[in-house]
Amino acid sequence: MAINGFGVTEFQLYLLRRMADYHPGLVEDAVRRLGATRASMREANKRWQAMVRAPGFPRGAGRYAAVLGPAEASLPRRIGDLACTARQWALPLWPGLRFEVLLGPAEIGAPVLNEWLVRAADVPVPVLRTAADLVPWGCVVGDVGAAFPGAVPREGSAPTRFRLDFAAPDADGRVRPWEAEFTWGLLQEVRPGAGGR
Repeated sequence: MAINGFGVTEFQLYLLRRMADYHPGLVEDAVRRLGATRASMREANKRWQAMVRAPGFPRGAGRYAAVLGPAEASLPRRIGDLACTARQWALPLWPGLRFEVLLGPAEIGAPVLNEWLVRAADVPVPVLRTAADLVPWGCVVGDVGAAFPGAVPREGSAPTRFRLDFAAPDADGRVRPWEAEFTWGLLQEVRPGAGGR
């Protein structure tokens, strides 16, 4: 499935473009696995931005179906009093994850509330006991939130970024505050939190 030559590969390149600020080496390896170049990654980002601004391009979940095909799963979710729907797609670069689009209630037009990578339902969550267990691209927001109860979500430094503040043991076993930064829901870096530096 693709629209105007923009399909799964190009969509993955678009996601990678937003991760390049953190780990250019990981991104470079992923771009090569896709048989692409840094220039094609930049072009994919540019094309996606142009498509989503075009008047005739589908809105909401339809834009993802246009380039990724039908969702692999459509799951009911409750967010407080809201009855929402999560649609998920498999992406070859991250076989243990799914790209998830969270849609608001149909009665208000099913707006996109969130879009990011999540752990696939049939894939075990990595064992996360200390901050050292949190390696770049090794886990998603939900994994860290489940491993360290009390984690507090924070707004990221850009629209595709997300942050969690949490407490976890360091290499010496001392519990300290940490900040985990994610892009598209995938862990990019962990740094000491306020009061833990």
